[in-house]
Amino acid sequence: MTTTAPVDGTTARIGVIGGSGLYRLFEEGTADEITVDTPYGPTSSPITVGTMAGKRVAFLTRHGREHSVAPHLINHRANVWALRSLGVRAIVSSSAVGGLHPDYAPGTFVVTDQLIDRTWGRKDTFFEDQVQHLSFADPFDPVLRRAAIDAVAALDVPFRPTGTCVVIQGPRFSTRAESIWMREAGGHTINMTMTPEVPLAAELGIGTVNLSFVTDADAGLAPAADETATDGTAADADAPVTHGAVMERLARANEVIVRAIGDVVAALPDDYTPRELVPAAASESILGVTA
Repeated sequence: MTTTAPVDGTTARIGVIGGSGLYRLFEEGTADEITVDTPYGPTSSPITVGTMAGKRVAFLTRHGREHSVAPHLINHRANVWALRSLGVRAIVSSSAVGGLHPDYAPGTFVVTDQLIDRTWGRKDTFFEDQVQHLSFADPFDPVLRRAAIDAVAALDVPFRPTGTCVVIQGPRFSTRAESIWMREAGGHTINMTMTPEVPLAAELGIGTVNLSFVTDADAGLAPAADETATDGTAADADAPVTHGAVMERLARANEVIVRAIGDVVAALPDDYTPRELVPAAASESILGVTA
């Protein structure tokens, strides 16, 4: 099915955006594939709609199914608009992050609550022809975060119920000096994709909650040299992060990441209503733009 305008909102109320390492959510043959034409160009991948935890869920992989879309080239506006056009009002996003702090060691799950945006040049708003100021003090929806914290706390995994993520431009990783600076600025984790995805969702009246998985110690900051990562692998405080190491750790953790996402989806309240951080009429005006 190809959609060129917003539908009636009954396709799926929950969206899942998969980060690095999460390219499929449903078993083969159990989901419908939908290509949505958007005013902002193509989405990173076709959207699959299936059932998870007894709920209809629309899934999109942020980097494409073959990890072919670099972080600074992701078409976040198309991704978010497409999900909202299918009726999505709550997004559970997964992210691979580096740890900037010893308390956020590799193998830890984090229910992120704050962002520091260090990206540049990205299309970070839908409102180019009108002035709309987004209220963004608390980027992630408190209701969704509470549900996610309760769900992840019930799992037998290391986790942190809060965390500040520094979002860098990418695709390069940080220097050691940058890592130290970002840690001293209050960052707990580091990532390349959380913005502008989260503010764009807020502009369209979608609440978001983020489940991050710490894959590495960024440029060698956490954990300490004599510690072991929380998933049992040896930790080297001096080892720089590499893409290969990140993907290897994600592959090992894929099963538990999908299980955690499923438990978060199951915990989301059925009567959830997202916050109105810009006027609803303004959001609807963006949804009324056709491809």
